[in-house]
Amino acid sequence: MPDTFSAAALADQLDTQFHAALARRFFSLSPAAGMLAASDWALHLAVSPGKCMALARLALRQSEELAGYARERMTAGADPQLRHGVQPPAQDRRFAAPEWQQWPFNYMHQSFLLTQQWWAAATHGVKGVEKHHENVVAFAARQLLDVFSPGNQLATNPVVLQRTLQQGGANLLRGALNAADDLQRLAAGKPPAGTEDFVVGRDVAVTPGKVVLRNRLVELIQYTPTTEAVHPEPILIVPAWIMKYYILDLSPHNSLIRYLVDQGHTVFCLSWKNPGYEDRDLGMDDYLKLGFHAALDAVNAIVPKRKVHATGYCLGGTLLAIAAAAMARDGDARLASLSLFAAQTDFSEPGELGLFIDESQVNLLEAQMTQTGYLKASQMAGAFQMLRSYDLLWSRLVNEYLLGERTPMNDLMAWNADATRMPARMHAQYLRRLFLDDDLSRGRYPAGGKPVALSDLTLPTFMVGTLTDHVAPWRSVHKLHYLTTAEITFALTSGGHNAGIVNPPGHPRRHHQILTRPAGGSYMAPDDWLAAAPDVPGSWWPAWVQWLQARSGAPVAPPHVGARGYKAIADAPGSYVLEK
Repeated sequence: MPDTFSAAALADQLDTQFHAALARRFFSLSPAAGMLAASDWALHLAVSPGKCMALARLALRQSEELAGYARERMTAGADPQLRHGVQPPAQDRRFAAPEWQQWPFNYMHQSFLLTQQWWAAATHGVKGVEKHHENVVAFAARQLLDVFSPGNQLATNPVVLQRTLQQGGANLLRGALNAADDLQRLAAGKPPAGTEDFVVGRDVAVTPGKVVLRNRLVELIQYTPTTEAVHPEPILIVPAWIMKYYILDLSPHNSLIRYLVDQGHTVFCLSWKNPGYEDRDLGMDDYLKLGFHAALDAVNAIVPKRKVHATGYCLGGTLLAIAAAAMARDGDARLASLSLFAAQTDFSEPGELGLFIDESQVNLLEAQMTQTGYLKASQMAGAFQMLRSYDLLWSRLVNEYLLGERTPMNDLMAWNADATRMPARMHAQYLRRLFLDDDLSRGRYPAGGKPVALSDLTLPTFMVGTLTDHVAPWRSVHKLHYLTTAEITFALTSGGHNAGIVNPPGHPRRHHQILTRPAGGSYMAPDDWLAAAPDVPGSWWPAWVQWLQARSGAPVAPPHVGARGYKAIADAPGSYVLEK
């Protein structure tokens, strides 16, 4: 029997090492998952003669349209009123410049868009193909086509050619210098150019405060009041551990935390430790116990006999929803409200991020993390870059390397380059329990040894979704409406996962929709909600503050900094946020 166990352990170890090697070789992407998706699509397409005939007819029609377009353009010149063969999506700005209306570049970009259109038809609607595989193949086709986009090539981009002619090639020289600088920084492990202007504690994360709790996983920051009186109920912010907390405390004009303090709120915020190999065994229960619950105990000691407005962002919001449901289950009534920003509680439709999450992919990541002890920030960054390849990759390459123009660094971009890691055990747990198995929405997720049910939530809840979120799509965030009968105020704001949340008042063109579903009210599907919710110009921050104040008591004198057992340890932003 011992020999049997030893052989099984050896086989498992061998598989793990081999899978880890595959992960390193294929940039943490499972080749098996890709091949399964491609073969599923190709085999079902091969036995679908009707679909093949439809694609052939589409190709013929597109060829005729392109030929007609070419004839018209050659005779009419660069008439902007002339019809296009196909219009790009509204968010696609690659061919917006007037230079693209000139021959032959107009023909090139129309040919590309028609090819893109054909491949979209080819990769969708093939009967018998598993939905996940369909999405993977369609995504892979888009990524491959983008490589050959005429906008990404020197010889076929009229804007670049014109700039090169005007500047005598100086733009290409600057671009070569930019590329050399970036390669040097990458090799040396240095952040992108310009981040040196946004130093944590000097330029960003400068809201005054004290660290009042430090354990092996978190520091808790209590911020210094700026008003003579404050609302008695404190705010406890739980940011995601895949990002550093100061996205909520960027430059003073861009800081949600400073805004809350200036509005007369006592604010506490968690700052997660950047884990290393020694933290590999930290799991989701540790993030609940050492993170949220330890922080809540500290807040209760510093501001006694007051309920707490709990606020969570991204996965921090998911963790908060789990904690709040467990507290409701156990009769713990210390929370006054919930606020969830771009936070999913139902993962049945996680959006494009789900492209990188299936059994094969998770198994490969688990094998790799067994050796490293954590998930590297570069692995997450690569996935996000592919999801937004035009905005985060190709447009940058064209602007900085072909046009020779450095994109000016700002505080949000600098924050995005400040990498974090995730412990192996925790990352594997949330990928499997949340994304793969969707345990939370189905009442199976364990907290404190017992499953939690989101239906137990009765707290008034404020939720924020963002229109162009690739990480937590707003329709997925909205799903909490059918998981609980609690009062929910839902705000849908312009912007994406980060820029939609970092949304201070005063910015032009910002807007949001907002609607409250009363406790026990009927469920409204996302599209029905979108049609019914009034559109409001400006930031959602003031609406949230008004919502908080309506559920808070009359202002009182600010609490002391710290308390017995929670003395001030250091000035904000603390030490954990500085760890690389």
